[in-house]
Amino acid sequence: MLRPPFSQEPIPINNWDVIVIGAGAAGLMTCLELPSNLKVLLLNRNTSKVSSSRWAQGGIASVVRQDDSFDLHAEDTLKAGDGLCDFQAVEMLVKEAPGCVERLQNLGMIFDQSSDQLATTLEAAHSRRRVLHVKDRTGRALVEVLEDHIENQKNILHCRGVRVTELLIENKECRGVQVLDGANLYWIKSRAVVLATGGGGHLFTNTTNPAQSSGEGIALAWKAGAAIEDLEFVQFHPTALKFYGAPCFLISEALRGEGAILVDKNGESPVKNLENRDLATRDQVSRAIMKNMHDNNVDHVGLDLRYIDPEKIVERFPTILSRCQDYGVNPLNEVIPVAPAAHYWMGGVKTDLNASSTRKGLYAVGEVASTGVHGANRLASNSLMECLVFARKMSSIVLNDLSKFEKFDRSFQEFDIEDPKEDQISIIAEKIDELRKLCWLNLGVSRNKVNMSKFLNYIQNDIDKLNKNDLLNSLEKIKFDQKIKLSERNRRALNLLLDLKNRQITFKSRVPLIISPFISQEGNPLIPFVWHSSYSLSLPSLAHSTTFNSLTASLPNNCF
Repeated sequence: MLRPPFSQEPIPINNWDVIVIGAGAAGLMTCLELPSNLKVLLLNRNTSKVSSSRWAQGGIASVVRQDDSFDLHAEDTLKAGDGLCDFQAVEMLVKEAPGCVERLQNLGMIFDQSSDQLATTLEAAHSRRRVLHVKDRTGRALVEVLEDHIENQKNILHCRGVRVTELLIENKECRGVQVLDGANLYWIKSRAVVLATGGGGHLFTNTTNPAQSSGEGIALAWKAGAAIEDLEFVQFHPTALKFYGAPCFLISEALRGEGAILVDKNGESPVKNLENRDLATRDQVSRAIMKNMHDNNVDHVGLDLRYIDPEKIVERFPTILSRCQDYGVNPLNEVIPVAPAAHYWMGGVKTDLNASSTRKGLYAVGEVASTGVHGANRLASNSLMECLVFARKMSSIVLNDLSKFEKFDRSFQEFDIEDPKEDQISIIAEKIDELRKLCWLNLGVSRNKVNMSKFLNYIQNDIDKLNKNDLLNSLEKIKFDQKIKLSERNRRALNLLLDLKNRQITFKSRVPLIISPFISQEGNPLIPFVWHSSYSLSLPSLAHSTTFNSLTASLPNNCF
């Protein structure tokens, strides 16, 4: 069921078995896979339907053709991940993928067909055509099918415009959330919480992700004491639209799979030195493009579609064609200006094969999780399938015991903190924009240890200042039996302050992982670590399918 928009009724405090945070593919599928006898609360920060899943163009990877196999899909995944994948997680994904495709079809998703069979396309680093699609809007088709089912489930309440500000931890168990529901702050209890908040592409100024992809779920988990890992592995998609006045709109690599090629300003290939040229892994193509742009002193290269039948472009890629034309670029007779942009986060909340974090009662599904599937670099179109495979594990979720909780009504209180001035609110927004630019410059495709160390010091100074903010500190003082009403200015300021703080937490927990695990001051390689909110470091499980020497040798060039 969908709660009426702008509802003034607070969400009941203790009616819930499971709270799911995030309403993209991971959150929606999680809700559908949870046992139907459970009371499920789906919290969606957005009032709109925007999500990274909805924006996904390429497709969903699965073995469906006779010339393909689980071994080949696994091999491609491991190779793309530079051998840093968890083999058990990869094996589980490739073997369960066909069943997830069947599940989607049973839910009503209609994939493109070719000769009465599922149509497949080729994407970078795949050795076979195994990417199923719905034209160039697969993510949107997936999310819309799932949303239709969610709204008809009586055991699920979907609430839009509700932001989670804190996770409730009692006796080392995750037992609920604190929310900002419109202008109201209050607590909600549950027997388990599932993070499905997406990634962190919007930490960078150049990204294909929507604004809410700012690492919020990772920050929530980190503050709750859950382990996070592999935050150094951010994938930069090689081809985002780069045109004055246009957003970083993703230009799917399925175009290159169908025959499009990259060209620089001299008409040469920027990827000519790569083994698989235009269909090399995303990290390799992104680095090659960045080098070419630097050498030629330009901010983009071109994607030439003239090697694809125009009728096929119109039929297969209508969204890309339309969006480019909206900004004055006609891909049918001119190259598309493209450049790399932050796209996907392989690291995140450390989870096991059942999507469980290291904090009891806290689960993570989708891009927010670090499942071990992707290693250092995600294989194209494995991400939506990862959402589906790990969401299915929620059918056997282990809930915390029912707590002894006395029922009561929340008491209403006005907030006693002075309203900020408009210019103070603007300064917070400007600070976020500044952080995004600095992140791109210091933690983007090209980076070095000196600049990252300076950036870490800068972040720490900002964190120290923000820790003294009365509005943020007041969140920890709200009691279970209270509902706090914020003024409009305080509501706006709190949303921005949470954005800023979560980004800072994510930056701070990410930068040491980039610097420390890779190269010591003397230049010697170091083993990667799992990072906890206490800043204590613990050795990983070493489940990676690689030796120590090959692991450390590959790290400096594969932080994507």
